[in-house]
Amino acid sequence: MLGVLSNRTYRHLFTAQVIALVGTGLATVALGLLAYELAGGDAGMVLGTALAIKMIAYVGVAPVAAAFAERLPRRAVLVSLDLIRAAVALLLPFVTEVWQVYVLIFVLQAASAGFTPTFQATIPDVLPDEKDYTKALSLSRLAYDLESLVSPILAAALLTLVNFHTLFAGTVIGFLASAALVVSVILPSPKASEPRGIYDRTTRGTRIYLATPRLRGLLAINMAVAAAGAMVIVNTVVIVQAEYGLTQRDTALALAAFGGGSMLAALALPKLLELVPDRAAMLAGISLLVVGLLVGMALPGYRALLPLWFVLGIGYSAAQTPSGRLLRRSSRPEDRPALFAAQFALSHACWLITYPLAGWLGTTVGMNATFLTMACIAGAAVVAAAIVWPASDPEVMDHAHHDLPEDDPHWDQGSNRSGRRHSHTYVIDELHPDWPRQP
Repeated sequence: MLGVLSNRTYRHLFTAQVIALVGTGLATVALGLLAYELAGGDAGMVLGTALAIKMIAYVGVAPVAAAFAERLPRRAVLVSLDLIRAAVALLLPFVTEVWQVYVLIFVLQAASAGFTPTFQATIPDVLPDEKDYTKALSLSRLAYDLESLVSPILAAALLTLVNFHTLFAGTVIGFLASAALVVSVILPSPKASEPRGIYDRTTRGTRIYLATPRLRGLLAINMAVAAAGAMVIVNTVVIVQAEYGLTQRDTALALAAFGGGSMLAALALPKLLELVPDRAAMLAGISLLVVGLLVGMALPGYRALLPLWFVLGIGYSAAQTPSGRLLRRSSRPEDRPALFAAQFALSHACWLITYPLAGWLGTTVGMNATFLTMACIAGAAVVAAAIVWPASDPEVMDHAHHDLPEDDPHWDQGSNRSGRRHSHTYVIDELHPDWPRQP
């Protein structure tokens, strides 16, 4: 898997991602402490509001940011957004009011909503070989999981030496280092095929997404992942400390078990995806999530929680990691930033539903009912994904162009032309606005 790091451009981008993630993790810890300093006993409400602001920024800003960035050099866009994030992190230690936290968090997450899809859309162009790209997706999943483990440990170590305000300095350094690494390489920036209005550019990714059967299946998979992920992220601390009466260390260990399962799946997926189709792997992943959530209703205690969380981590990663392959397969290079932005926004819209639902249900009706509700959501998502994403999902498809002139150069693409029909790799674009019906 690490062989893909021999590509200098990808190596610099991956390193930039890891450094920025660690910086973001430090900021997450510091933000919790800042909220407590400003709001005391209301810190939970402050953090909950900040999390909601984050999701709203992700859902609302990503497609708009992708539309405006479409005609700009990717390197300039990524560096500029890193610098904006560094500037916000630099200001956070100096806030004195809760509303200032909300404003800065929105700006920070809006910048991230522009940065992440643009970054993700760049990798397929840097690594055109599908095997290399699959390895890159697994490395990216590992980076996210390692960040969730390493950042709290690093923050705890630093807090024995410095005030929590200093953690924000680590975030600033992370974003500046990320910007420097992006500057050090030349990135491909595919040009849009033709000028488009802002509405068309803003909605283009979503229209391609919803018109492509495998991506409609991905949307259902996103919902299953969000249901299980919200159960783990929101309610682990409640299960471990409120129900079992254990410590913060035990909570951290449970979350580490979830992250460990996710990392194991990410390591295994490059080889696995050479043997099984993406659809089979992803449906197996969310099916595992459903089973795990149902098992959660009968947990006898903490020792059973750890292996369950480990298994949920495996399903979580198996369902999520191949998504970039689907997006790459379903778009032309010039449309990838818009499509990745649509995936970013739509997947976070799922989290915007499940985060508060998991918290509210856990508080009002208890954990067993919450496990059951999340299992039902994930189970419905399994059924929906299996229906809308056909088992037969060829890349090359035979289709008709009834209104296309005979001398149009598009007829030269693909093969097997017969009358008004021909075959080639099919994606949604101006000439192919609808998905052809399969026989």
